[in-house]
Amino acid sequence: MARWWRAAAAGGLKTAALSSPPPPVRPPPSSSYHTIQAIPRECSGSRVASRDRAQGRIPTVVFAQGLLEKDPGARSPSRKYLLTTERKQIKSILSSVRLPFFCSTTFGLQIRAGSGSSTLLESGKVLPVKVHRDEETGKILNLVLVWADEGSKLKVDVPVAFKGEEVCPGLKKEHIPSKIEVDVSNLDIGDRIFMRDVEFHPSMELLSKNDAIPICKVMSTKSESAEPAVV
Repeated sequence: MARWWRAAAAGGLKTAALSSPPPPVRPPPSSSYHTIQAIPRECSGSRVASRDRAQGRIPTVVFAQGLLEKDPGARSPSRKYLLTTERKQIKSILSSVRLPFFCSTTFGLQIRAGSGSSTLLESGKVLPVKVHRDEETGKILNLVLVWADEGSKLKVDVPVAFKGEEVCPGLKKEHIPSKIEVDVSNLDIGDRIFMRDVEFHPSMELLSKNDAIPICKVMSTKSESAEPAVV
């Protein structure tokens, strides 16, 4: 059982301070995956994006979340950068911190002058806010990040994971089985099992009342050497 909680009151998303982030739901990934490496992208457009993807990179943008404010006077300096990130590294992060937890986890970001360059142009903490994928292939097309400076406040979608379900007394009283097993070990050719023969917890009620239709019947195949079939 799992539910998604959009950290919101009636008026909008809950504001979360990054100075004291909540504990991770699962152990964090290897430290080598914590810092996302990126290089500048001079221009945008479908052709440029396609070329980057063909080179194993993901078109990425990072900006201050204040840029999304509807009131222009409330917008903070954007610090907007057009970037590309390494698909291999992003996939490695997603294999350790899966969605939706990926979009509620902060990562380091280093923007370097070029691929393999030691010149650092900008760095800081970022929060992924969107991962655009191809609907058919699932391939990552674009990545959107926002700066998550220490002490800043961001609007974040936070997943809620439940634990202790296996010992929860209320859930145990529900008696919802994951499956209903039907024993066919003693059936011979021509034997069948009807709905009335199935054993289940007395708190459950069968919606189908048609006992004339068997749920299981053993039939012989045309070939004498073939094994009987259960249908």
